Amino acid sequence: MAFENPSRDEIKNLLSQTKVIAVVGLSDNRERISYMVSEAMKKKGYTIVPVNPKASEILDETCYPSLSDIPFPIDLVNVFRRSEYTAEIAEEAVRVGAKALWLQLGVFNQEAADIAIEGGLAVIMDRCIKVEDSILLPQGK
Repeated sequence: MAFENPSRDEIKNLLSQTKVIAVVGLSDNRERISYMVSEAMKKKGYTIVPVNPKASEILDETCYPSLSDIPFPIDLVNVFRRSEYTAEIAEEAVRVGAKALWLQLGVFNQEAADIAIEGGLAVIMDRCIKVEDSILLPQGK
């Protein structure tokens, strides 16, 4: 069955309940979209957990090489990786008990969605979390 994103009300509910966002593919380069989006989300009050095996700290937060290395619960996994890498990220998100998988604008993978949904996760694909948060929760959480 073809994937369809949840309704705006469901996304708003998800974001309002989200506190900890693990960002897979978060770059330490301030010019990259992943950095700008994550920085904005941190300023909105979310806890950002960088996932990047090539960095030790991003946005003044400890960086982890993988989702499995994060020693505390994750609410949402936000993915800034190419579509072909997202199925294995979805598998790991299910294994670590995340509640949602969010694939950023331009990232879409039906297999990843199927894996995450089967694992009980909410799934949003091909949408920017910063844009959705700004529209749905303009006053903050």
